[in-house]
Amino acid sequence: MVFAAGGFKVKLYDIAQQQLTSALENIRKQMKEMEKSGFLKGALSAEQQFALISVCTDLKAAVEGATFIQECTPENLELKKKIFGQLDLIVGDNVVLSSSTSCLLPSKLFTGLKHVKQCIVSHPVNPPYFVPLVEIVPHPETDPSTTEKTYALMKKIGQSPVKLNREIEGFVLNRLQYAVISEAWRLVDDGVVSPTDLDLVMSDGLGMRYAFIGPLETMHLNAEGVSNYCERYAEGMKLVLNTFGSVPEFSGETVQKINQALSEKIPVVPKVLDARRKWRDECLTGLAKLKTQMKSN
Repeated sequence: MVFAAGGFKVKLYDIAQQQLTSALENIRKQMKEMEKSGFLKGALSAEQQFALISVCTDLKAAVEGATFIQECTPENLELKKKIFGQLDLIVGDNVVLSSSTSCLLPSKLFTGLKHVKQCIVSHPVNPPYFVPLVEIVPHPETDPSTTEKTYALMKKIGQSPVKLNREIEGFVLNRLQYAVISEAWRLVDDGVVSPTDLDLVMSDGLGMRYAFIGPLETMHLNAEGVSNYCERYAEGMKLVLNTFGSVPEFSGETVQKINQALSEKIPVVPKVLDARRKWRDECLTGLAKLKTQMKSN
């Protein structure tokens, strides 16, 4: 949907025809709903965008004439390696081979491929239609032109790409996310705060700030620049950071405690979860629209 919104022809490939049929039904429905509510991306109408998407169960036919291939299979290393191994045998020397993986290192995915110079990770953030960030992570042998092509394409379709200079476990987004989750877990585990209040600290506190500026700019603005911030607060930060505990096991009583608190608020029932996800996406859409308006001001 994001690529079609950017005006590109898209071929959607899967081994199961039913998956493709369901995908087209869902895409048409979502595009119509977003057009009606004024949240459809791109300059084209929903019908025009939908007409750009076709489906295929034959991999060779799917990638014929492609300039960019985005793999979106489940987070399974062997499955992804199998797909890229198949692609390596049928693509030319100009197409970009990109993976959506959120944590598998490019060196584990692409090493040994004939077209390794054309391989890259383009990690989108869920849900990518509403959250524009894309982490671009090269393999050690990725050609710089592959990185630049990928970056330019992501910008063209309205995403917000960031380039990593080298691969690292968890990339950047998940390293930051896991650091937050880890400390959140410890605070609940130690009885410092309830699960509900912990989430409130983020949604009504840090999250409101971070929706517009990052942690480094926050430092910059909370003092007379970053240097001044470090002069003022470095000792206090280190004092707090030295009290952080070890990596949690994410098991036992704390799992039950957090699960119970969240389940009381949002019961683990498909219909309820789907409704909450829909609400989340509507919030993210509204936020994205607000951010666009504020940037143009």
